[in-house]
Amino acid sequence: MPHGPALGTPRLSEPLQRERWRVLHAVHDRIEEVADTAVAVMRAEIPSYALQDDPFFVEVREQVLEHYRMQLAALTGDRDIAAEDLVFSRAAAMRRARAGFALEDWISAFRVGRQVMWDALLDCAGTSAEAQQAALSLVTPLMRYVDYASTHAAQAYVEYQQHVVADADRERRDLLDQLLAGVAPTRGALSAAAQAYGIGPRSPMMAVVAVCVGDTHAGDHGWAANGYATSASISVAGPWAGRTLVVVRHGEVVAVPVLRAGMDADDICAHFEAVQRRLAREGTMLSMGISTVAQGASELPRAYEEARAALDLVPSGGGVAALPRLSPFDYLALRADDLARQLVDPRVRAMLAEDRGRGDTLAATIRAFAEADLNLRLAADRLQIHHNTAHYRLRRIEERTGRNPRRIADLLELLVALAIRDGDGESEDCS
Repeated sequence: MPHGPALGTPRLSEPLQRERWRVLHAVHDRIEEVADTAVAVMRAEIPSYALQDDPFFVEVREQVLEHYRMQLAALTGDRDIAAEDLVFSRAAAMRRARAGFALEDWISAFRVGRQVMWDALLDCAGTSAEAQQAALSLVTPLMRYVDYASTHAAQAYVEYQQHVVADADRERRDLLDQLLAGVAPTRGALSAAAQAYGIGPRSPMMAVVAVCVGDTHAGDHGWAANGYATSASISVAGPWAGRTLVVVRHGEVVAVPVLRAGMDADDICAHFEAVQRRLAREGTMLSMGISTVAQGASELPRAYEEARAALDLVPSGGGVAALPRLSPFDYLALRADDLARQLVDPRVRAMLAEDRGRGDTLAATIRAFAEADLNLRLAADRLQIHHNTAHYRLRRIEERTGRNPRRIADLLELLVALAIRDGDGESEDCS
């Protein structure tokens, strides 16, 4: 922004020019008082300012005076405004950003300064028609100055925040890279960062890997946007206190949640499942893999590979594969290859396919019978059917498949076939 706004003397009648000059010089004569008023109002109206000590307001007053003197000089036509004139303001904005002040607080300070200046101009103008008209001629240039100066301040804030975000991203990536090498940092900035996330050499932790469905190529701008949205959602506090290390890298989002006191793996799984569902409702479809618990940083590389492998278990339309929630049987069934599918007896495949179209009553009976430890009466009660109906269903299953569910080997074969069918069905539904 090399050129500043035009703030000099507009084309007015000579009487109005004289009134305008009089008003501006009257304000100039009491500029110290005006600055004191502005600082007092800022202290009263901006909460973050109200918490500061007296040395802070000494600097604020210097800033206010510098802005006021520059405005008055420009309004009287003595000087033009250029970007280099606002170096002092940009430097102050950087200091506020570094101290943690929100941008809206800094902009509020400009708003207060403008309002106090305008009140002073009106007060010095008086009540005559010419004086009021002269004061009105100052409205537009005053607004232009404040807009110009506040824009420079906002740019300084954005530049600083981008710098901070870039540094934080680098620190998180460096920390994750070291953890995935199986080592927890013990000194320096990375050690402090690890402690902030609750990560120590022996901390129990898990690995979560998320990829965006249908858009997983590294470097893709669409994935980058979804990746950072995912990262932000994961970082939101879950059912535990503390922060979670989350990094966007190589076309995936990697999170390292720590199991804190009173937590277990199921708490972690529930949180990430909720994140996946929430993002899906908002239009970001993710596949997530969640590892088992790593007992310390030395086991985290193994957990990371588990989480990546778990992604293969997620249907093509997205979802969550949480290894802590799978039994060995479930895991092996979900990992079944084409050969395992071919080994399923065609009669069993045909029965299960037909049963799915009829409401899965036979499949439900197989599951309930297994979960009831082959106690058919208990299975019938859980299915809320008469035990004679349950007997009929078992006979029907045996007639259709040649497998007797009362025999352990046959029941296991039926359960495996059912698990393979369900896994294949989820993939087809989501494709």
